[in-house]
Order: sequence, then C-alpha cells, then structure tokens
Amino acid sequence: MIDKNKLNDLNGKEWLKLTKSFWLSEKCIDDKDAMKHPAPFLIKDIEKLISMFTKKDMVVFDPFVGSGTTLIASANLKRYGIGIDLNQEYKELALERLNKKKYYTPDDFDYRVGDSVYEIEHIKERIHYIVTSPPYHNILKNNGNGLRQRKSNSYRIGARIGVEYYSDYLNDLGNQKTYYDFLDLLQIIMEKSFEKLENKKYCSIIISDFTVDKKETNVQGDIVRIMRDIGFEFVGTIILLQNNKPLYPFGYPSTFVINHHHQNIINFRKNIEYCK
Repeated sequence: MIDKNKLNDLNGKEWLKLTKSFWLSEKCIDDKDAMKHPAPFLIKDIEKLISMFTKKDMVVFDPFVGSGTTLIASANLKRYGIGIDLNQEYKELALERLNKKKYYTPDDFDYRVGDSVYEIEHIKERIHYIVTSPPYHNILKNNGNGLRQRKSNSYRIGARIGVEYYSDYLNDLGNQKTYYDFLDLLQIIMEKSFEKLENKKYCSIIISDFTVDKKETNVQGDIVRIMRDIGFEFVGTIILLQNNKPLYPFGYPSTFVINHHHQNIINFRKNIEYCK
C-alpha cells in the first residue's frame, strides 16, 4: 500500500489534532534540568512540532539550541537533531540532559558551539525541518530577570529571580544594541538556514511579543515580514498557552499593560514556486 502522507508519520486523527490554532504547553520530568537555562522550552511542545513536520530519520535543525531541548525531542522521535549555540556552558548542560537519556553524539545528535552565521555553512546534511526559539533581543538584560523561581511543588512556575542572560558575546542575538539590529541579525541567520532547508519543508519560530523601549511591539509581525523577505511562505500561527505563569500588576491602577501568557509558534514553508 502506497503511503500518501508525504509530510509525517501521523494518522488522520493525530494530524487533525495538531492543526488546532492553540496548544496547551505540556511539561514532563525531563524538562527539569533545562531550568538552568534562562529561557528554556519544553520537550513535549517541540515533539508535537517535530511529529507534525517530519518523518522518522529526518534531520531537524535548531540555530539557537541552548539547553538542547530540540535535540532531545528529535532523538525521542527517532529524528536526527543538529543544533548550534554560542555558549559552551549550554552545550555542557545539553550533553548532561542527553546523556541521561542515553543519547550520544554523533549517532543520535550533533551539537556545535559557534556563531550560527558561520557554522550553518558547514552543515553538510540537508535539513528537513527547522524549529527554534531565538533570544528575545536584550529583554533579559533590560528586565533584570533571570532563573525561574523554584518551589517545592513545581519546577516550572514561570517567575524569575536573580539576573541571568545568554552571554556577553557581541554577536549574540540577545546582545544587539537596537531592536532593528536584532531583526537584521536574525534575518541573516534565517537566510542561511533557508538555503540548507529542503524545498517544501517547514520552519517554526517560537517567540512572543515583547516591549522595546517600554513600548509593546508586534514582534510576530516583524518576524513574518523578514521571513517573507527571505522567501518563506507564512502558513499560520499556533498559540502556545502558558497559563502557569504569574500575573503582575504592571500598569495598575491607571494603565493597561498586558501579561504575556502565551508564545507564538509562527510557521513557515520553503516553497521555491512561492518565491518566484
């Protein structure tokens, strides 16, 4: 029998469930060690995306791999994950997490330390899916927010304590002087990623809107714009609900200031015909 499903290994019911425009963020025990990173995301959330956009043995790429969640999710689903990050300390954290699961490089994954602007060019494999959550400009430094608060009954509360940011490297996406510098550098990295991605394959960027110079900014709109300029086709946004985060009275009692309790999973497709 010929398999008509060219995108993934899901049955019709599984496929349909993942086309909802919102998901509830889902944690698991293997997320716990990732909280040593200032902005981790959850394995189950990434597994849903990988299961939707790839088949077994395909290659998944994350240009801002951090604590290695994409690599773990890929290995769990029998995909090969490739990740790049500037910070050697985050590689050590990722290796600790991966080795606990009995995953070892180079058979199960490839974690490269370096600047994605240059390292992407050295990837020999053709990429079947890109999924990443880039640094949110300089929001961690500006807000003075760091590691997530830990409580006895939960390791994923969402509040942050102390000061923790990605790195002091000038080429870090999280250290760009202006929001427009941030967008320009992100576009360069995604352009290089676009070249490595197989045609008709997908890319997901996980990011929320945030404030720039104390003004609420439509980050999603800017991401869609630069990705379209690269040649990606925008195919829709999934809202990832994070209802466990605390509420803060930022503007009370005079001004409305939103509490962000979701992230946008912004999805794109490389379609050479669309580019013409």
